[in-house]
Amino acid sequence: MRSEQIKVGKSRAPHRSLLYSLGLTETEMERPFIAVVNSFNEIVPGHIHLREITEKVKDGIRLAGGVPFEFPAIAVCDGIAMNHDGMHYSLVSRDYIADSCEIMLQAHQFDGVVFIPNCDKVVPGMLMAAARLDLPSIFVSGGPMLPGDSARFGRMGLMSVFEAVGAESAGKISEAELIRVEQEVCPTCGSCAGMYTANTMNCLTEAIGLGLPGNGTIAAVLADRRRLAKEAGMRILDLVEENKTARMIMNKGNLVNAMRVDMALGGSTNSVLHMLAISREAGSPLTLKEIEELSATTPQLCKLDPAGDDFITDLNANGGISAVMAELAKKDLIDKSVNTVDGTLAERLEGNGGSNGYVIHSVDDPVSPDGGLAILFGNIAPEGCVVKKGAVLPEMLQHEGPARVFESEEEACEAIFGGKIQPGDVVVIRFEGPKGGPGMREMLSPTSALAGMGLDNSVALLTDGRFSGASRGASIGHITPEAVDGGLIGKVLEGDPIAIDIPARTISLKVSEDELANRKFAPQPERNLKGVLARYARQAGKASEGAGMEIG
Repeated sequence: MRSEQIKVGKSRAPHRSLLYSLGLTETEMERPFIAVVNSFNEIVPGHIHLREITEKVKDGIRLAGGVPFEFPAIAVCDGIAMNHDGMHYSLVSRDYIADSCEIMLQAHQFDGVVFIPNCDKVVPGMLMAAARLDLPSIFVSGGPMLPGDSARFGRMGLMSVFEAVGAESAGKISEAELIRVEQEVCPTCGSCAGMYTANTMNCLTEAIGLGLPGNGTIAAVLADRRRLAKEAGMRILDLVEENKTARMIMNKGNLVNAMRVDMALGGSTNSVLHMLAISREAGSPLTLKEIEELSATTPQLCKLDPAGDDFITDLNANGGISAVMAELAKKDLIDKSVNTVDGTLAERLEGNGGSNGYVIHSVDDPVSPDGGLAILFGNIAPEGCVVKKGAVLPEMLQHEGPARVFESEEEACEAIFGGKIQPGDVVVIRFEGPKGGPGMREMLSPTSALAGMGLDNSVALLTDGRFSGASRGASIGHITPEAVDGGLIGKVLEGDPIAIDIPARTISLKVSEDELANRKFAPQPERNLKGVLARYARQAGKASEGAGMEIG
């Protein structure tokens, strides 16, 4: 066992004395030491219940003969951090979560680890750590919250309240109705109810094979979630005994499977950013061109909030991720030979009939013949950009209009709420990339404001930053190269025509090369950076490679 490094031999007497001070018995000293990484805190709704989930995990570890040791991980709530300076820190936290897990797991030589994440950057951060350290690993998330349910507005996800802000600003609903929405939209603990980034990544953790069936979809408040936590705690001891490590599961076949599931679900655009970073840590790096090839050959089977009216709980009730994978397997779009934490994928899917006709469409009658995410290329994004195609209205799949250029999210929001954006416009928000932001802020406020105002059928947005998993409409992010790296987005002028063709996977600034050669780049806005953000701005990689911190 790996933990013998800290507990076996005469020279380890000092180490044992410290372990005995924790109250361990001699019997426990002979058992596997299992790390339990708990991302609980009291500010994130997706994490407020994780103490209970963690206790169930530890119960499972003890039942199976292991000794659990809990330690924490930080977590940012993207919804609370949205649209102010706090959002600069969200993506940054992903790499620090991975680093802190590495520090704790290496310093204390655990035999295996149970990761307990739930929200947007915590899941990929822990997946990066699992790939980097290659220990026996299993994930059990906190699960999604239930959707809000209102007699006036019907079922709702977090997107609804952001859009309600725009609707109230446009006079479409009253202030009293806005207050009612904000009080009803998030009725329980858990990750936000739609197919936003947190739930996308939890579903992909299950699709990769590092989570047990149901990990991505069982609601936070259900007893099934507690049973799942116990089962994960027990299962980690089997993985330790089998010496089945994370990279035995996180190979290219599993990563491709996960991206196909992502395309079938119509997941968050952020999942592309995270899977690029995770795959690099796993030693099987994906590229945007590969992801686009997977999108072109994978049908979209689900249309979940924010793209449609179904929620994660509906997906769970109709078979969850296993049913999605079983349906894709009917067209040989899933590699069933790969390993998971509970056997091969073929064993997991045995007897699963796939779609039952509700929520999950059949592969013969999909929502769309290609995936819910699309990668676009063109002169303004020669290294690629990403759009949630499955959440774009049909009339916006092809669009050409004049650029409305802003140097920050705040400037764009001021113009939108001030009624200065007109139908047909293309809103360009630059200097929000990994380095330029820094931190590649998610921008849910401008996209949801436009939707709430009824402009999502006539206005496109593009940025070198990111959009929230709750965003919908022609919101195109991750423009690479970003403005501070000399990307063409830094030369766009007010009124320049921009053409977007999502079916053709192209995006173009329609200005002659001669004119562009004579233009200067827009100056980067002043940033008073210090601490974490200054460090990240120096080390951030390109969005097209996952925007990880490049060391060295």
